[in-house]
Amino acid sequence: MSQIERISDQGASRQADLLALNNAYQNETSYLSDDDWRHLISEAYDATCIGTQGFLITFDPSADYDSPNFIWFQKTYSEFVYVDRIVVATSARGQGIARQLYEHLFDVVKRNGIERVVCEVNLDPPNPVSDAFHAQLGFSEVGRAELKDRSKTVRYLCKSL
Repeated sequence: MSQIERISDQGASRQADLLALNNAYQNETSYLSDDDWRHLISEAYDATCIGTQGFLITFDPSADYDSPNFIWFQKTYSEFVYVDRIVVATSARGQGIARQLYEHLFDVVKRNGIERVVCEVNLDPPNPVSDAFHAQLGFSEVGRAELKDRSKTVRYLCKSL
């Protein structure tokens, strides 16, 4: 098992590498500037990484974050932890990194007495690997939205803990 570390504890070079990893998958997540990245990390409920192989960034309902997906969950649930993005480098896929990051998150969320982890997965364009992964983790669909300005349709998913 690889060591899970807080992103905020990483030095500037590793943070730059994680931001570059995010931006390599901007079609699935979204492009972030240096300032955007720092804002996400400062607002995060939990932001963890395994080296520069992968990371997970989450928010609770009090976060200063204007994503339409996050706002949908704010309007729908009073208590949750929202997975904004999980990214694993292509070279590190199939090694269980995403599962490790999620299991760590589930432990943190349970210890804090929160009963719900939520996220969204692209329906159009489709993301069958992410769909299958989240289904294996026990997430189920609780809504959908068409994001015309981003040319996407998303499925909103929830896992009760």
